[in-house]
This record gives sequence, C-alpha cells and structure tokens, in this order.
Amino acid sequence: MESKNMLDKATPPPLPQNTVNNHAAEANYGIIDWFKKGLKNYVNFSGRARRKEYWYFFLVQMGLIIAAIVLDAIIFSSETGLFYIIVALGLFLPGIAVSIRRLHDTSRSGWWFLISIVPLIGSIILLVFMASETKFETNQWGPPAK
Repeated sequence: MESKNMLDKATPPPLPQNTVNNHAAEANYGIIDWFKKGLKNYVNFSGRARRKEYWYFFLVQMGLIIAAIVLDAIIFSSETGLFYIIVALGLFLPGIAVSIRRLHDTSRSGWWFLISIVPLIGSIILLVFMASETKFETNQWGPPAK
C-alpha cells in the first residue's frame, strides 16, 4: 500500500484538455487568429510556435508598424512617432516570445535569438532558422506544434 501511495505522488497528473494542441481548430485559423494566438502567449517563452504562427504574427506586426508610421507622418507632421512608440512597445514582448517559441520548434534554444546582434550575418542566420521546417520529434520544449 505504501509503494502505491509513493507512485501516485511521483506520477504527474494528466494534462487538462485545453493545454493540448488542437490542430483541427488551427487548420481554420486566419491571419488575425494567428496574430491573436501570438498576443495571448505574449510572455510564454516555453513551448513551440509553428511557422504559420510566427510569420503571420510578423506580417501583422510589420503592417501595424507601417500604419503607425504613416499615421504619425499625417497627424503630427514631425518626427514625434507617438503611434510608432505605442505599437513598438506593445508588440515588443510578444514578438520576442513568438520568436523564441519558433526557435524551440526547430529544436534550438531561445538563446539563438541573440545571434541577431551580430551585424548582417546574425540576421541572415536567424532568418534561416525562422524559415526552417518544424522538427517533428518531441523535444525538451514539448510536442511538435504542427
């Protein structure tokens, strides 16, 4: 009886159903749904992010930044950049989080994100990492996101 109680304490409980990836629902996601998924996980630096999630998040982020720059130019007619600062600060953490989760999906540590500090070559290497195919085996960051 004592060994059974020890086993129960050592065995983790099963994961709730809402934490398991629902790939059937993601098949119907649009660009805004992927962006919202990235925003909902804005401080989740563990786990994995599919290529779709990363690139759609990046696309919407660039669109919002360009729209903010245009609004700043039209409204303020100076280099104040109020809208740009708001958008850039608002998307700073979600952008880093989705990038790190994307690196995890390619079986790389999130620390590889710092390679972008190296001028030109670092950004090219990071671009290749972000565009590479998902690693389909389960790694230390969880099951495949795809």
